[in-house]
Amino acid sequence: MLPSPDLRPAAFLIGSPVWQKEVARLLNEAGLSVWRVNARAGYIDRLVEAHAALILVDGDTSGWRWWVAAPKVRQETRRIPVIVIATGAARAAEALGAGADRFLPADTLAAGLLTAIAQAARVPDKAQIVLLECQCTEPMPPLGQEGIARFNAGDYYGQHDTFEALWMAEPGPVRDLYRAILQVGVAYYHIAQGNPRGALKMLRRSAQWLAVLPDACQGVDVRQLRADAAAVEATLRTLSPSGGMGINPAQLPPLRTLDNPS
Repeated sequence: MLPSPDLRPAAFLIGSPVWQKEVARLLNEAGLSVWRVNARAGYIDRLVEAHAALILVDGDTSGWRWWVAAPKVRQETRRIPVIVIATGAARAAEALGAGADRFLPADTLAAGLLTAIAQAARVPDKAQIVLLECQCTEPMPPLGQEGIARFNAGDYYGQHDTFEALWMAEPGPVRDLYRAILQVGVAYYHIAQGNPRGALKMLRRSAQWLAVLPDACQGVDVRQLRADAAAVEATLRTLSPSGGMGINPAQLPPLRTLDNPS
């Protein structure tokens, strides 16, 4: 169960170290909300659902390597920066070798954590937000319109190639729109092929890009796309491994646009 919505970027604090109060104060000062986690079950799902900006791991607790490695081997969470904090500097090489992005000695938190947050945390850049909002008011390029038509015709393989071409050619933040659509489409392709595991993986990946988009972008009803993708994912998660897909590919939701909401 997720906590009440908090508009601030989420920082996950793993373990119950003696320095947790100091870290919580610094995170709040940096404009991040603090999520404390001690149970492994549901760890990755919570990172995705909260759109985590940062993970802080207590390097003095047993099993700390798992908390570092688990998100780094998953496509949907590998970009989340992980900072290991431990007593002294002896664990620095181990932490970086385990996949952490940074290491901080616990006795240097006051001086080093705010700098590390500013340099590493996945906090939206204000200039990029403004640019994205501007790009979202533009019409969908002709190639994107072709991709939408393919998506809604059930040609999920073809829509991938179309939106991938747009994504690769676009340097601005609106490229996240193209990436999100193509990944939802690939998830639907997996459903059509009878591969629920592949579908879930792609829906998890798409969530991180859908989360940063406005509710409407280049004529696409992004809010509806988020809701549709989440509903399909929820249905897939209710199925037993041997229970079949449980979803008729012909009834997968279309990609709705503002001029064609039905």
